[in-house]
Amino acid sequence: MATTSTESPSLTTGEEIDFWPATSLPLMKDEWPRLRCMFINALPVGAWDDFILSEWDLRACGWEDFHPHTETNFVLEGELHIQTEGKTVILKPGDSARVNPGRTGRYWAPDYARMVTIYGPNPHGLESHSFRYFEL
Repeated sequence: MATTSTESPSLTTGEEIDFWPATSLPLMKDEWPRLRCMFINALPVGAWDDFILSEWDLRACGWEDFHPHTETNFVLEGELHIQTEGKTVILKPGDSARVNPGRTGRYWAPDYARMVTIYGPNPHGLESHSFRYFEL
């Protein structure tokens, strides 16, 4: 099952293998033209006991949000900056970093970054909030 950021996949199908074929990354929102995102195995809505896998593409833009779950980013291409609570790290291809629960994470690519992100779990269903998109 392929998904876009507006569809609602489930974490598991109950089959022997869950498979999500490759698709192109859709815009996160029309008003955010430089940010593309695809949640692969589920949307980060409500409670979940597993992880949620997504792919992101940022082009001279950034994203900020508060989340109750961990968020781990693995950079595939480009350069990703991550900041939380006054600490900033710069990731290049092959690097990864995790923003721990209960913090606001700020993620930006001065030029371009493509990464895989893992959320969760979030067993209590606490919601992310304070979403902010910005262009550089």
